[in-house]
Amino acid sequence: MEKHTQNFKIRLGLFIIGGLAIFVIAIFIIGKQEHLFDPVFKISTTFKNVSGLETGSNIRFSGINVGTVDKIRIINDTTVRVDMIIKRSVQQFIKDDCEAGIGSAGVIGDRILIITQGSEDASLVKDGAFIGSKEPIEADAIMESTQITADNAAIITDQLAEIMIKINSGNGTLGRLIQDSTIADNLDRTIVNLRKSSKGLDENMNAAKENFLLKGYFNRKERAAQKLEKDSLDEKAKAQKEINNK
Repeated sequence: MEKHTQNFKIRLGLFIIGGLAIFVIAIFIIGKQEHLFDPVFKISTTFKNVSGLETGSNIRFSGINVGTVDKIRIINDTTVRVDMIIKRSVQQFIKDDCEAGIGSAGVIGDRILIITQGSEDASLVKDGAFIGSKEPIEADAIMESTQITADNAAIITDQLAEIMIKINSGNGTLGRLIQDSTIADNLDRTIVNLRKSSKGLDENMNAAKENFLLKGYFNRKERAAQKLEKDSLDEKAKAQKEINNK
């Protein structure tokens, strides 16, 4: 009987020690997550919609977890206040013109609070201060925009299909131009005639220059062009000479 009692006491003692060890480890883990053992400071911000952000959500600055969300409170029907606990060691990098935004840890991950970097000449944020915020973009708004884009793309595709059907059927000006060989032949003949007309016009101009009655006119035009060119060269030479003299 005495031996049985002694074994029971030993088991009870081991159970109590194990329970205390688990309790200490749990306190350490929770304290580390909540920064109970690290020097911290608090700042706050406000949103119209926290978009699923929860108490205990991580806070990131420059991609690094620097704190957690302490409290989320509804101030009025258009304002939600978010209190943050942040490590004291990063306070030197957070400026009073930084802004808080709500993002995701991954594509479909938990919501997190992201603090943007401030300007170099701004002063450091103080304990208990308020910083600005950027409202999150709701997933429903993104899906709605994507749906509108998809609907517009479907309409454009249907219209393009109708146009191609009409062209292949020979309907419309472009369709007749592609399908009707007569129109194409007429265009070819028109281009050939234009080329012949242009060649004939050049020949007529050359003949006019050789004509006795018009030869004086063309000679005067040629002399005027030569004089204009000579005057331009003289002006350039004069300008260059003035530059050299200076």
